[in-house]
Amino acid sequence: MADRKPRVGRGKKRDDVIDVDGDAAEDRSEEKDSEDEGAESEDSDKEPSDDEILSEAANIIDVNEDGSVQPTGEWPPARDEDEKETKRRERGGSLVKRDPMQAYMQEARRYPLLTPEEEHDLAVKLFEGGDTKAARKLIEANLRLVVKIAYEYRRAHKNLLDLIQEGNIGLIQAVGKFDPYRGVKLSSYAAFWIRAYILKFILNNWRLVKIGTTQAQRKLFFNLRKEKEKLEQLGFQPTAALLAEKLDVSEKDVVEMEKRMAAPEASLDAPVSADDDGARTRLDFLPSDEARPDHAAEQKEFSGLLREKLEKFAEDLEGREQTIFRERWLTDAPKTLQEIGDQYGVSRERARQLEKRLLTRLRKYLETEFGTAVDIDALTRE
Repeated sequence: MADRKPRVGRGKKRDDVIDVDGDAAEDRSEEKDSEDEGAESEDSDKEPSDDEILSEAANIIDVNEDGSVQPTGEWPPARDEDEKETKRRERGGSLVKRDPMQAYMQEARRYPLLTPEEEHDLAVKLFEGGDTKAARKLIEANLRLVVKIAYEYRRAHKNLLDLIQEGNIGLIQAVGKFDPYRGVKLSSYAAFWIRAYILKFILNNWRLVKIGTTQAQRKLFFNLRKEKEKLEQLGFQPTAALLAEKLDVSEKDVVEMEKRMAAPEASLDAPVSADDDGARTRLDFLPSDEARPDHAAEQKEFSGLLREKLEKFAEDLEGREQTIFRERWLTDAPKTLQEIGDQYGVSRERARQLEKRLLTRLRKYLETEFGTAVDIDALTRE
C-alpha cells in the first residue's frame, strides 16, 4: 500500500480562512443572519451557484494576522434591484403630484410685504411719476391679499386659480387708480376692485348663457337666495312681491330670475322625446315672431294705399310746405328741422311751426279718407 502524502497545502489554506475562536464564531453568526435577510429580499430570479457565492465571499472578507475574520464589504452583496428599491424609499416611495395652487403660493411668498412707509413712498412714485417698477412692487406685495379674497368665493367656482387670476386683474386696476394722498390704505382700496372683478367673472361664467345683464338682474343673482332665507327665518313667506320690495326691483324681474336659476340650460335643437328619433325639437314649439300671412298681406295692401293718398295730398301743396312734406314724410332718410330751416333761411322753431300747420291739414285729409285708421299724433320724425 502506498504511503499517504500529507495534505500540507490544503490544511494551510484551511487555517488561513477558518478560525475557531469566539470572534470568528460571532462574525459567522452575523454573516448567517445577513444571508437569511438577503435571501428574503431577493426576487424569484435564478439563485447563484455555490462557487459564485464563495468567490464573492472571498472578495469581501479579509483575514487578520491573528487569524480572525474581518469583513471588508457588505454580505450578501447588494443587488441592483435592492439598490433601486432603497433609493425609491429614500425619495418617499412614490411620485408626488404637482399642485399648481401650492406652486403659486410658493411663488407669491417670495415677495415680501411692505411697511406702511414703503407702500406710501412707492404709491407716490407711481402717482406722480408713473414709475412702473414701483407699481410692480405694489402688485407683488399684495398677491396674497388676492388669494385671501378669492378663497371666500371658492364655493361659487370650481377652479380657485381662475378667481385668483381675475382678482389679480382687479388688483392691477386698483394700483393704477390709487391715490396715496387720500389717507386710505392700498389694501382697503384694492379689496373693492378685486371683489368686483371676481364677482363679474362668477356672474359671466355661472351658466353657458348669461343670466345677469342688467343692474337689477345682477342684484337678484347675488342676493335673491340670501333674502329668501332671511325672510323664512323671520317667519315670512318669500313671495315675489315681498322680495321685490326688499330688494328694490320689479316683481317681474324677481319671477324671471327665479325661473332662470331654477332650471339649467336646455338646447333648442335637442329632441323633445326619445321616441321621436329627433324628428321634433324644442325649437319647433316656440312661437314665431313673424306676422301671420294674412296680416302681412293686409298690412302691405294698406301701406300701398296710404302711400297713394299721401302722394295725392302732396300734389295739392305749394312752395315750402310741399318741400317740407316730401323731405320729412315721403322719404326714407328724412331731414331734420334744423336742416330744413337752414335750407330756407329760417330758424328751427319756424320750421317746426310750418310742419305743425301742415300736419293739421294732413290729419283732416286722412280722417276723410280712412276715418280713424291712421294716428298722425303717434308718428314722429325727430
